[in-house]
Amino acid sequence: MAGKNYLDLKAEIWETDKCAACGACVAVCPADAIYFKLGEDSTHPLNSGYCKDVNDGVPCGACYEVCPRNKKAPSEVLGEYLEIKTAKAEMNVPRKQSGGAVTAILTNALEEGMIDAVVTVAEDQWTLKPSSAVITSTDVLVHQAGSRYNWWVPLVASLKEAVMTRKFTNIAVVGVPCVTQAMRQMRQSDLDLLRPFRKNIRFVMGLFCTETFDYEKLVQDKLITERQINPLDIIHFDVKGKLEITLKDGSMTVISLKDVDDCVRPGCHICTDFTALDADVSAGSVGSSKGYTTLIIRNPVGKQFVESAVNNGKLSLNDDVNLELVEKLSKKKLERMPEE
Repeated sequence: MAGKNYLDLKAEIWETDKCAACGACVAVCPADAIYFKLGEDSTHPLNSGYCKDVNDGVPCGACYEVCPRNKKAPSEVLGEYLEIKTAKAEMNVPRKQSGGAVTAILTNALEEGMIDAVVTVAEDQWTLKPSSAVITSTDVLVHQAGSRYNWWVPLVASLKEAVMTRKFTNIAVVGVPCVTQAMRQMRQSDLDLLRPFRKNIRFVMGLFCTETFDYEKLVQDKLITERQINPLDIIHFDVKGKLEITLKDGSMTVISLKDVDDCVRPGCHICTDFTALDADVSAGSVGSSKGYTTLIIRNPVGKQFVESAVNNGKLSLNDDVNLELVEKLSKKKLERMPEE
């Protein structure tokens, strides 16, 4: 991608509604010139008006290099993998969304020194509003279990704090498919400016995703105003071809995705990856019975993290996977594939 810079990213991705709003470009900009103005309806980041390549003629291109939308959209159903299992945490995870497997794997990795930080989504306990966070404590990690990745947040933005400010050297990143695609770009790039990220990302946990939603639009307009649902009463929020909201009283509200289409992030409409093909391990509730998580273990790194959690009694596995259902939703998302 020689010669590409912020202006190319802006013209090709931001201004064409292709931006995944993952925050990768924010994380790697050496001049801190790319940012999100949170609280506003931003479909893409903003720029301060400065670019070291454009303004000073100093070659950079880091922002363009890591963008998950400058490559051809994925066309695989399940991608490469070693094995697919259902799993559940064998440790107490009070707020788990499904089987608590993601929290069990990451907690074990922190305790065993396999990682020293987790870049993930955290949510405010009073409003449920999401934010990107760097977590280093197992207690905080367990407390944040169940944070809703279906809410949009520029998650990768916090990677700069983890790598450049706090100097962590074994980092796990947890995110939806566009996040894992950005991680692939970082890990495979030979751009010298990306070396700290490439060297220090130890593990990538991908999450099944149909699309992400704008928090304010979905919560205020669709849940509070139209359906009188208090977001604090929500205990499970699942997207399985439809929106399934389970409340504390045990009741469930099912909403057609067509009814919340105006809450979907614009860049999601061209995403074809359901199972986070570029992760070391992919996880989601689809394909598993209630109380379990489907795990797609994609490579030896992912296998090492899963096996360690199992060996330490934090995770159990079995083979009862409804792979047909996972493939069905993956193929459905592939229908978004743009024409050449």
